[in-house]
Amino acid sequence: MKLPLNQILQGNSLEILKTLPDSSIDLIFADPPYFMRTEGSLLRPEGGEFSGCNDKWDSFASHDEYLHFTRAWLTECKRILKPNGSLWVIGSMQCIYAIGGVMQELGFWFINDVVWHKSNPTPNFLGTRLNNAHETLLWAAKDKKSKYTFHYKTAKELHSEIVGFEKGERRQLGSVWRLPVCSGGERLKNARGEKLHNTQKPESLLYRIIAISSNLGDVVLDPFGGTMTTAAVAKRLGRHYIMCEQNEEYVKFGRARLDSVVFEEGDIARASYDVKPIRVSLEELIASGFLHAGEKLYLKGSTLYARLLESGRLRLEGESVGVYMSGDFVRDLGNENETGIEGDIHSLAARLKGVKAKRLNGFLYWEVERDSKGRDRILLYDVREKYRQNLD
Repeated sequence: MKLPLNQILQGNSLEILKTLPDSSIDLIFADPPYFMRTEGSLLRPEGGEFSGCNDKWDSFASHDEYLHFTRAWLTECKRILKPNGSLWVIGSMQCIYAIGGVMQELGFWFINDVVWHKSNPTPNFLGTRLNNAHETLLWAAKDKKSKYTFHYKTAKELHSEIVGFEKGERRQLGSVWRLPVCSGGERLKNARGEKLHNTQKPESLLYRIIAISSNLGDVVLDPFGGTMTTAAVAKRLGRHYIMCEQNEEYVKFGRARLDSVVFEEGDIARASYDVKPIRVSLEELIASGFLHAGEKLYLKGSTLYARLLESGRLRLEGESVGVYMSGDFVRDLGNENETGIEGDIHSLAARLKGVKAKRLNGFLYWEVERDSKGRDRILLYDVREKYRQNLD
C-alpha cells in the first residue's frame, strides 16, 4: 500500500491507523485525549468562565473505557512503527501514568520522560493546589533492540536558553524543557474569533521533538492531529506527515495553516551537526603530504616528542622514553622492540600525560612544527581538518 503522505485524513483515528501498513512510520507524536474528568464550570477570579479541556472528544464513561481506548490506538501505533522508529506521547497527570503503563504492557522501550515546564502556565484560580505548570512527554522506541534516531549535537544546538550560548557555549539538552504555551498569533482562532482548540501545542515543542528524533524525508504521523502543529513543523523541517483527525473544523483550519508553511533549509533540518566526519589515518596524512615520515611530533604543552614512522605509529625519543618508563606505570612490553618504544598517538598520549585512561584522542594532544625555526606548532587535529577541507 502506498502511504498517504502529506495528507490530513479525516475520520476515526483508530480506523485510519488500521489501514496503514506494518513498519511504515519513522516517528509518531501523539497528543491523545486527557480524560480530564472535569465537572461543572471553572470561574476566573473576575467571574468569567474559563474554557479548559471540556470537549466531547475528552469524555469517557470510565477509567476502564479510557484504558481500552488507549490500548487500541497504541497497539496500532506499535504495529505501524518501523523497527528503529520512535514514539512520543504527551499528557497531563490525569492520563500520562495510565498511558505509560499500557506502553510498557505492549513492549515499548522508554528512552526518556521529558517535563514540559510551561513558562506561562494557566494559574490555579481557586488557590486550592499547586499551579499545574507542566505536562509530561514519554519518548519510547518500538522495543529494547531498536536503534532509534537521536541527534545528540542537534539537541545541543536547540538548548539555546543556557548562559553563554551566543558566545559558543553548548550543553546537553536535558529532560526539562522550559517553553511557553501556545498563545498570541500562533494560536488558531475559529470563524467567531475564539480559540480553535483547547489544547493546541506550541511549535517550539514539536520542533525539538521532530528535529532530534527524525531525519530529513522521514514520515511523521500524528493520530490526533488537532490544529496540525505536528504537520506544520514536520513540513518546516522537510519531513513527510500523515495526520488523522475526525473534527471537520480542525481539518479545515489545519489545511489552511499548512498551505502557508514552507521547508526551512538549514543545519537543524538536516541534522548537519551530527554528520560524522570522514575518518582519516596518519598514514593517509603522510601519503598526501600533510605529514612527513621522520618528522617530530610534540606532546602538547611540553618538550616531549616522538618520531613519526611511515606506518603512522610513533617512536618515542629523548626524555619521552624516560617519562614513559617512570612513575607508577606498568610497562607495556608490547610497545617495545629493538629500535625503541613505539605506539599509536592515542595510547602514547595517555601514557605520557599520566592519566588513568588507556587512550586519549591523540589528534588533540600531539603537535607538529610548521615553522622552520620551530616557533609554530599546530595540532594534528588542525592538520586533519585541512586535509578534510582539501577533500571537499
